[in-house]
Amino acid sequence: MRSTDTPPSHPPQVDELLEIGMNQNPLQDVRIGTLVPGLIADPASYIGEIVDHGFESFQITFWKSIGDTDLADLAARVRSVLDGTGAVISALGIYGNPLESDEDAEETRRSWNSVINHAGDFGTDIVAGFTGRIRDVPIDENIPRFVDVFGPIAESADTKGIRIAFENCAMEGNWQRGDWNIAHGPDAWELMFDALGAENVGLEWEPCHQMINLIDPLPQLRDWIPRIFHLHGKCATIHRDVVNKHGVRGSIPFAHHRTPGFGDCDWTALISDLRVGGYTGSIDIEGWHDPAYKDELEMTGQIHALHYLKKCRGGGFVPNPTGSLK
Repeated sequence: MRSTDTPPSHPPQVDELLEIGMNQNPLQDVRIGTLVPGLIADPASYIGEIVDHGFESFQITFWKSIGDTDLADLAARVRSVLDGTGAVISALGIYGNPLESDEDAEETRRSWNSVINHAGDFGTDIVAGFTGRIRDVPIDENIPRFVDVFGPIAESADTKGIRIAFENCAMEGNWQRGDWNIAHGPDAWELMFDALGAENVGLEWEPCHQMINLIDPLPQLRDWIPRIFHLHGKCATIHRDVVNKHGVRGSIPFAHHRTPGFGDCDWTALISDLRVGGYTGSIDIEGWHDPAYKDELEMTGQIHALHYLKKCRGGGFVPNPTGSLK
């Protein structure tokens, strides 16, 4: 595993917003936020409606491409909405398949470059997404194409002080077959990072994707914190009785994605491990997956997750007494 001891410098806009966002609350070294779809009618207004609930960060995400979004205009409107709130844009995301050779893949590659070019306008130095995949080709055989596509993208990002974070979602693929992403787990990560050799490339990690593969996420997290640039706050419920009786390929679902606070993950231990490991950044809640807290209960579930994760982070910040023992 490659470390990130010398991360790229931030763009000037990021340094400015980081300085503004520092409020002498070290709990916010690990911020708690949420995801915002970039292709809805007005992402800035959406952020303005929910920021007062106490979200500390937002990741703006795009599916496959940015479409006709004017990123500079969106960035200006988002920064206006966030002005004075203390909240920040933690990352931008573009989730498509840039490794294929069709028009959709070309548009995804263009969108990666556009988002990287404008990330600093939003005050973030992180762009996240899927690696993509040559459909139904084993992961190890995808590595040359991965390097061909993301070598230039990573180099361009590095010149701008931007870090790239690949989500660890299998998108229902496995080592042999799949159609969206190769960054499933440690075996793939080792191949990717060794082949690319770029220190500004890491992970957008979430425990859910490991849990639904019956992996204990916490030992993996501790091993990979130096390469984790951003986290998605999504949990899972594993029905062990179904696994024991029907296995993981039967007709009965053995796991469900959950909003944090409703699933099986130990978020107190997870956040403690992040802090001990030196992580600074955001955990942004990925909603819209919970089978119980959905539809009209979606934001109810997300706000519960927000308060729950803040409690797991330590509750309210209490400064040490002046002259306290060291």
